[in-house]
Amino acid sequence: MRTLRALVAAALLCLVPVLPAHAAADITYDFEDGTTQGWGPRGGGVSVAASADAAHGGTSGLLTTGRTATWHGASIAAPFVKGVTYRVTAYARLVTGQPAATIALTVQRTPTGGETTYERVAAAAVTDGEWVRLAGTYLFSADSSDLQLYAESSDATSQYHLDDIVISPQGDPTREPISTDFEDGTAQDWSPRAAATLQPSAGAAHGGSRSLAVTGRSASWDGPAINVLGRMGKGDKYALSVWVRLGPDTAAGRLGLSIERRSAGTTSYERIVPPKDVPAGEWVRLAGTYTLAYDVDFLSVYVESDGGTFPFYLDDFAMTYVAPKPIQTDIPALKDKVPFTMGSALTRPDTLGVHGELLARHFNGITPGNELKWDATEPREGEFAFADGDHLVDFGVRHDMTVRGHTLVWHSQTPAWVFEGPDGAEADKETLLRRLENHVRTLVTRYKDKIAVWDVVNEVIDENQPGGLRRSKWYEIAGLDFVRTAFRVAREADPDAKLFINDYNTEFPRKREALHALVKRLKDEGVPIDGVGHQLHLNIEQPPASYVEDTLERFAPLGVDQQVTELDVSVYTDFVSSYDSISPELLAEQGHRYKELFDVFRRQAAKLSSVTVWGESDDVSWLNTWPIPRLNAPLLFDHDLQAKPAYWAVVDPSKLPPLVRKLEAPAGTVKVDGKRDLQWDLLPDAPIARVGDVSAAFQARSAPDGLYVLAEVTDPTVNVTDRVTFTVDGTAHTVTRFGGSRAAVNRTATGYRVEALVKKGADVDVTVRDRTTTTSWTGKVTAVPAVKLTSAAHRAPVLDGVVEPAWRTAPEIRTATWIQGTSGATARVRSLWSGSTLYVLAQVTDPTLSEESANPWEQDSVEIFVDPGNGKTKGYTDDDGQYRVSFSGRLTVGGTFDAAGVKDNLSAVAKVVPGGYVVEAAIKLPTITPAEGTLLGFDVQVNDATGTARTGAVTWNDSTRRSYLDTSHWGVLRLVRT
Repeated sequence: MRTLRALVAAALLCLVPVLPAHAAADITYDFEDGTTQGWGPRGGGVSVAASADAAHGGTSGLLTTGRTATWHGASIAAPFVKGVTYRVTAYARLVTGQPAATIALTVQRTPTGGETTYERVAAAAVTDGEWVRLAGTYLFSADSSDLQLYAESSDATSQYHLDDIVISPQGDPTREPISTDFEDGTAQDWSPRAAATLQPSAGAAHGGSRSLAVTGRSASWDGPAINVLGRMGKGDKYALSVWVRLGPDTAAGRLGLSIERRSAGTTSYERIVPPKDVPAGEWVRLAGTYTLAYDVDFLSVYVESDGGTFPFYLDDFAMTYVAPKPIQTDIPALKDKVPFTMGSALTRPDTLGVHGELLARHFNGITPGNELKWDATEPREGEFAFADGDHLVDFGVRHDMTVRGHTLVWHSQTPAWVFEGPDGAEADKETLLRRLENHVRTLVTRYKDKIAVWDVVNEVIDENQPGGLRRSKWYEIAGLDFVRTAFRVAREADPDAKLFINDYNTEFPRKREALHALVKRLKDEGVPIDGVGHQLHLNIEQPPASYVEDTLERFAPLGVDQQVTELDVSVYTDFVSSYDSISPELLAEQGHRYKELFDVFRRQAAKLSSVTVWGESDDVSWLNTWPIPRLNAPLLFDHDLQAKPAYWAVVDPSKLPPLVRKLEAPAGTVKVDGKRDLQWDLLPDAPIARVGDVSAAFQARSAPDGLYVLAEVTDPTVNVTDRVTFTVDGTAHTVTRFGGSRAAVNRTATGYRVEALVKKGADVDVTVRDRTTTTSWTGKVTAVPAVKLTSAAHRAPVLDGVVEPAWRTAPEIRTATWIQGTSGATARVRSLWSGSTLYVLAQVTDPTLSEESANPWEQDSVEIFVDPGNGKTKGYTDDDGQYRVSFSGRLTVGGTFDAAGVKDNLSAVAKVVPGGYVVEAAIKLPTITPAEGTLLGFDVQVNDATGTARTGAVTWNDSTRRSYLDTSHWGVLRLVRT
C-alpha cells in the first residue's frame, strides 16, 4: 500500500510544478475550467473528475468516487517548500445519499534518510447536506521528497466533492495571532486527536452564538487539537487561552490545555494549563503561556481532561505572540551585591532570548529544575537521556556559573520500574541498591568537573513519622542504606563535588530537629555529607525570618556547608485564595519580606555559601500552577522580567517603598508590671526585624482607658541608650530599659520586656534603639473583639456519643457568632484532654437533619478547628486541622494540601437525639506534649443544612468565614488539671 502511494505521488509530480521558495502568491483550485487542475486519483479504482453536480463557488467542483480504502481519494503533488508555512483551506461535501464521515487533508512526505510520514493538515465531519470548510496550516523543516497533498475519509467508500482549495504561503506566521470562535459554523482548524467528534454547536456559546461541541471521546487525552506547527518560533513566548464548559448531563469535570511536540521521532507532552475544575453550567477560562524551546516537526495545542471521557464545549481560543520587553541593563547585577553564590533554577526555555540574557546578567549559579531528575535521565532501566541536561549544564559552564545537580535520589519523579522486581513484584534491596548505584555513578561521572554541587538525596524527612524519616519506597525497601549508598557512590564518582542532603520546611523546629538528627547520625558513621540544603518555599507572612536564622545556626556546629536551594516567597498565605491582580502594596510587602530574609543570609554568610531562587522571574515560577493554577508573583523579577521591590530588597533596600503593616488589638486589659500575663500569650507577638544583635516583637490590647502595649526586646548588652518608643497618632511615649511613666520593665534571659499603657490611636510606630542601632515597626492598629478563651479539663471520656459525668468538669461554651444566616443549628461545646489526645463534645440543637449535598460542608455537621501551636497564622501549618463530623458520623479532615499531617488524627462518634445530635470526638496531638497551661488554637463551627444547601453556619469565635483557610482568628483553648 505504501509503495502504491509513493508511485501515485511520483506520477503526479509531472502535473504541477513545485512552487519556488520566494513565491508568495496563493494557489487556488476552483475547477471552473472543467479540468481537475492537476488533482488525480490516489488508490486503485479511484476516479477523480471535474463535475457540475455540486459546487461551493461557481458551477463546478471535484468529484471523487470508486474508493475502497480510507486513504483512497484525490491527490496532488504538494506545492510546499521546506521552511515555508502554508495556510490550507478547502470545502468538502458528500455525494447525496452518502453517510456522514470525517474528511481530512493529509500530507505524505519522505524525509531524506527517513521513513515516509503522514501528517494531517485539517479535518472535519462532513455530510451530504452542506459544504464544510477544512482549514489548517502546514510546515516541514527537513529535506524531504515525494510530497503529496491528498484528501481521505474515515469511511472507506465515501464519495465526495471538493471545491475552492486554496494554498497560501504565509509571511511570518510566528507573529500572527490565531483565534477561533466557530461563528461561521465550522470547526475552524480544530481536529480530533482520536475518535472524538467535533461539531460546531449553537447549544452553548461563550461569545457570540456558537461553540465547538466535543463528544465521543475515547480517552482523557482525546479531544480537540489545533495544529500550530510553524505558528510558534523557537525561543518565542506565546499567550494561549480558551474557554471551556462541560457538556450536557455532566455534573463535574476538570479540563486543561496542553501541547504535543515531536522532534526527530520523539513525542513529548507539556502542560500549558493543568486541569482545573469546571463547574457544571459555567464557562471557565484556561490561560497560560508557552515558550517553544526545541526544533520540532510537529506541534499541536489540545484540550484534555485529567480523567474520564465526558463531553464538553470550547470557545474563543486565542494564541498571541508575546513580544519580549528588553531586560534592564542599568541596574546592578544581583550576583555583584551578595556575599555568596546567587543562583536560579531554570529549564531549557529559560536559556533562550531575554530569559537567557537575564540569567547571564544576574546569576552566577544555576540549578536545572527537572532535567536531571530520574524520570528525565533514565526513564527505562539502562536507557539514559541527557539532551536537556547537557544543554542546561553547558549553558552554566559557558557562562562560568556554578551548576547544582538536582537531584539524584527522590521519592517523587522516580519511574515505577526502579522499585519493581520480576513479574511485577517489589524489587528486593539488592536490586534496588544496584540500580541506584548505576544511576548515581552514571550521572555524576558524566558531569564530573561540570557540576560542582549535587543534591544527592532530596526530601527524606517526615517529622510526623517515628524516627523522622519519610516512608518512601526507597526507605521501605532499603532503609537508610539507600542514603548511605547514594552518597558513597557520588563521592567515588566525583571526589571534588560537594554532596548535599536537601529538604523543605527545615525552618520549622520539628523538621529542623529531625533533619539535624539524621545528618549528625550519618556524619558520625562517616557518610560523606558535605552540606545541607534548605529549600525555603515561604510566603509573605510565614514563617518568621528568625526561624530561618535559627535553622542556619542550628546546623553550623555540624561542620557542614549550607545553601538555600529553592527560595521563593508566595504572595498567598493559603492554598486556595486567588487574586485577579497583585497590588503594589502586596509587592511592597513581599519586598520587605525578602529584605528580612537577605538580612539573615548576609548575617549568616560565613555559614551559607549559596542562595538559589526557584526561577528567575515570575512568569516561569512553579507557583503559577501549584497548588492550584493562579496568578502568583514569588520571585525577584516580574512576568516581563523587570525588577520588582523584591529585587531592590536584595541590591538596595533604601529603594523599597514604605511598608505600612497591620495589627489587630483585641479588647483586653493587663496589669502593667513587666510580667507576661496570660492575655499576651493568647496571640503570638508581631516580629520587629532584627538589626545586628537587636530584635523585638510586640502586641497591643485595646481598652477603654487606652492602648496596652508589650515589647519583647532581644538585646544581650545593657546600655543606657536602650529604649523603646511607642508613637501613637504622632504622640511619642518612650520607655528606657530602666523604666518610664505608665510603664514597667523586666529583665529577660535575652534582653528585656516593656509593658505600657499609651493613648488610643490607629497609627502606631514602635522603635527599638540600642546605641546607634534602630529597628522599628510602623503600621495601622485596629481594635477588635477580645480573643475568646476556654479550658479543657484533664479527663478521658468513653467515646460512645453518651454525655457522661466526666464532661461536667469542663466549662461549656456556645456557638453564637453567625457567619451565614442569623439563626439555625447551634451547639453547646465542652473539651477534655488526656495524654496526647484532645476530646470535644458538641451537643447540637437541630431538629431537621440532612446529608443530601455531596459537599460535606453543606451537610449538617460540626467542625472542630485545632492548632496545637496556637500560631494564629493566616494559613494552615502542617499540624493544623479542620476536623468535620456529620450528624451520621461521617468524618472529613482538612489541612494543608491533602491534610497529610493530620488526616489520621480524628476519631469520633455521632448520635442522633431528640431535637438534634451529639458529636463526641477525639483528636490526637502528636506534634506537642500537652501539659498544664498548654494553649491550643481552637474553634468550633456548626453547619446547618436544608436539603442540598447549607443555610446557616455559626462559630464560637471566628467571624471571618475563613476558618478553613486561616487560623489567625480562632479562639484559644487552655489545658488545665482541674
